[in-house]
Amino acid sequence: MAEKKTNDGVRIQKVMADNGVASRRKSEEMIEAGLVTVNGRKAILGQRVNPYRDLIAVDGQKLITNVKKHRYYIALNKPRGYVTTLNDEMDRKCVAELVENVPERVYPIGRLDRNSEGLLLFTNDGEFANQVMHPKFHINKAYRVTVRPDVTDKQAMQLAEGVMVDGVRTAPAQVTVLTKEPGRVVMQIVITEGRNRQIRKMCEAVGLEVARLKRTSIGPVRLGMLQPGEWRELTEPELNALGSSIRSAQQQAAANSNKAKASKPRGSWGSGNNRAEKKPADKRTYKKVK
Repeated sequence: MAEKKTNDGVRIQKVMADNGVASRRKSEEMIEAGLVTVNGRKAILGQRVNPYRDLIAVDGQKLITNVKKHRYYIALNKPRGYVTTLNDEMDRKCVAELVENVPERVYPIGRLDRNSEGLLLFTNDGEFANQVMHPKFHINKAYRVTVRPDVTDKQAMQLAEGVMVDGVRTAPAQVTVLTKEPGRVVMQIVITEGRNRQIRKMCEAVGLEVARLKRTSIGPVRLGMLQPGEWRELTEPELNALGSSIRSAQQQAAANSNKAKASKPRGSWGSGNNRAEKKPADKRTYKKVK
């Protein structure tokens, strides 16, 4: 939803995001790096501007803000070997090359590292990008993770409960062992955060080597049969479902904040009084009850 224009104007990072320059966070980084000017002077983070009167330039290029742009919401199946950026100083392959034929300039929502693959969303809608990326909205992100050599119940529970990554414990995750073969295990890991290389660092923290990492869904949006390197626009039902997920997360967060600490003792797994039925040995789900 667009921020109402007042006599004080609109924050410049929001103007940039709303006009498809980059996500709001990335726009803030560009402002702090001195790449943005307003009426010929370097912009200040949080500065309010009139997008219809002020002359805004990004890296020397004038930002056109008075043209109503079509909003694009894109799902890409990112192949391995591509970096999630619009340009790369090391001349590596960029995901921007895969969406060059989108009529408007779009940017990625979040990222996948160079050796990871799967679902990556793009948009030129800054507010949408901010909501999908921000951890407070708790959008589920599912990954198919192949690890070596094997996974013990203890390791799976550690991943589900949360491990220390860069000095901060990860939020509870859902971990499902899908298949087991000699020296190789395939898991599904569902998280609500989106820290840099989080899944790889989580696995490393419990002594597992990630051989392959593929993101299969973001909220209700699934990768499906989309081929590597190809993109499609999100459907209206997908966009509506994403909006519903965000609203539900907001309501749940508000409800949780009003509850006293009533979580079960550490080590309690399952789903409350309705315990999950036993699964075959090669497929277990570990989910920490909050």
